Amino acid sequence: MVSIGILIFPQVEELDFVGPFEVLNYVNKIRPDSTKVQLIAEALDPIQAFNGMKIIPDTTLENCPVLDIVVIPGGKGRLTAMKSVAIKEFIQAQMKTAKYVTSVCTGAFLLAEAGLLTGKKATTYHTAFSELESYSVQVISAKVVQDGKIITAGGVSSGLELGFYLLKELFGSSISQEVARKIEYDVDVNTL
Repeated sequence: MVSIGILIFPQVEELDFVGPFEVLNYVNKIRPDSTKVQLIAEALDPIQAFNGMKIIPDTTLENCPVLDIVVIPGGKGRLTAMKSVAIKEFIQAQMKTAKYVTSVCTGAFLLAEAGLLTGKKATTYHTAFSELESYSVQVISAKVVQDGKIITAGGVSSGLELGFYLLKELFGSSISQEVARKIEYDVDVNTL
């Protein structure tokens, strides 16, 4: 079973984490016990996302189990989350052992602050390209960009594409495409 952790923080953009959460969990309806997806935060207190959704984390950064995949969403709250030493250290520690460390939209800035994107190819929200370039990142205008074990997705809805891309990497194109069909999402088959 692939262990997946999605970081959440106050003012996180809902679709940034709900999209990959849905896709990466849905595979279990086709192939049971394929993934275990958990929401991770600094504390177990409920978190209010940017558009008002309240979320209860599954575990804390401190108690998080070993992860195969880390997903870092963005949103307005990223500006505060980027300054968190605990989040930065968590991302750096996960980079050492995880198969993939990923971001959605402006979540790329948490990876950049942790020093993981220097000299790498990455993407983010289209209006933040220049800001990301200031971290010595080669910014690519694409839905999903992979550079080694770092995978970034550009734009709020790109979390869905990130989910399908990860399913392809983990279980193959046919499983990824089947999940897309089941949730009636027209995924770009060129990326799968």
